[in-house]
Amino acid sequence: SQSFIGFNYGTIADNLPPAASTASLLMSTSIGKLHHHEPQPDLIAALAGSNISILLGIPNGDVPNLASSPAAAIIPTMVTVSAISVGNELLKSGDPTLAPQLLPAMQNLLAALPAGFTTTAQHTRMVARSPRCTPWPCTSASDPPSSGAFHPDLAGSLDPVLDFLHQNGAPFMINPYPYFAYASDTRPETLAFCLFQPNADRVDAAFGLTYTNMFDAQLDAKGYTDVDIVIAEIGWPYKGDADEAGATVDNARAYNGNLVAHLKSQAGTPRTPGKSVDTYIFALYDEDLKGGPESERPFGLLGKSSSTAAPTILTPSPPQQGMLQPSRGATPTPTGFCQTTAAVPGSTQGQQVTQTSSCYIPCRSRVAAS
Repeated sequence: SQSFIGFNYGTIADNLPPAASTASLLMSTSIGKLHHHEPQPDLIAALAGSNISILLGIPNGDVPNLASSPAAAIIPTMVTVSAISVGNELLKSGDPTLAPQLLPAMQNLLAALPAGFTTTAQHTRMVARSPRCTPWPCTSASDPPSSGAFHPDLAGSLDPVLDFLHQNGAPFMINPYPYFAYASDTRPETLAFCLFQPNADRVDAAFGLTYTNMFDAQLDAKGYTDVDIVIAEIGWPYKGDADEAGATVDNARAYNGNLVAHLKSQAGTPRTPGKSVDTYIFALYDEDLKGGPESERPFGLLGKSSSTAAPTILTPSPPQQGMLQPSRGATPTPTGFCQTTAAVPGSTQGQQVTQTSSCYIPCRSRVAAS
């Protein structure tokens, strides 16, 4: 099936547009899927009745209550929920009490799903999230991909979760970030490998396979062979601290554009050729309240507010399900984002909130919920 590309909506920010404006912007494009990290009633309500399905995130802080009782599950019914993600980078949260509560939380969530919302229903799937990858906090090795294996001290928590996912036909969600692979190895050849650009390739002798990019290598090193993967987050920062090599606008544009082209080709990975993978690009907006180095915050495809509409990462092509098509005569800005023309009521930092983009027109159809 056609690879589907969605987008992340993070909330660690104080400069986000009103929920209604974000919903209007999304519905003016052919974006069909959104990863909503924390349930927010205003955005859920604004998307009600739309063709946009939601990958709904359950924050780490809600995992203990959910592990204690199915009654703690709150599942919106006015929108299409394509999947429910339990926890986010939970194993690197610094709270050792969370890991053993992950499986009970997932079991209780499954028990709490309304009739018809099972792991095989058309709307909802049970999923779990892994820590952000590369360097892989949950793996003892990942290079070459054939060496991929979970850390022994995490096996007690991960193996039962992966068995649960396998039994219920649900995917394992990962956050692969080739940028962080380059940040730990800043050779020019590594940058080219991470950006899907021409390079010397890398051979995995054990697999007998050749890898042309870091994305494929990371997916094939996931360490578990019986569960499908969904890419819950992936992206490249367009700005970083002075010592954060590679966090530039040019690299972010190259990475996102080449990632989309790779996904659209449906080439798959060397271990799973021809197999598409649902991928959620990070993120719609910058998250200016995130801690850590500068590169943690500037991932926003729409800039600091919705004043810069849809990204130009999708290359011109005939209309397809789930894809955006550049409109004739559209000109990208230096940062790779399109300027907008139309607007809807509302304001963000005193500026009118945009609705439609001069760079993109809606495709004829949207991807249905999985």
